[in-house]
Amino acid sequence: QVQLVESGGGLVQAGGSLRLSCAGSGRTLSTYAMGWFRQAPGKEREFVAAINWSGGFKNYADSAKGRFTISRDKAKNTVYLQMNSLKTEDTAVYYCNTAPPSLAWGQGTQVTVSS
Repeated sequence: QVQLVESGGGLVQAGGSLRLSCAGSGRTLSTYAMGWFRQAPGKEREFVAAINWSGGFKNYADSAKGRFTISRDKAKNTVYLQMNSLKTEDTAVYYCNTAPPSLAWGQGTQVTVSS
């Protein structure tokens, strides 16, 4: 059973940057396509970005294109989301999971972008 632990969130001003991490324990993530998802207050969870098992293919939601970069480090069993030029509308709890989601959701990491 893989457990996912997200970290790296915080409070940042609009225009700032954050790097989120998703560490897997209990089993390797290297054979999975992985993704980042987010859920803002009062809204459904939505897709943000995905990366295939090799890291050679990446896919982004329109809202993330040009600002966010997903990557993975197989040796560390970790997936990252570099977020630049953050906007207030990026405020949400961010989660990682397989893409499409198939594992139990972690606790997520809160990202708050202030104006």
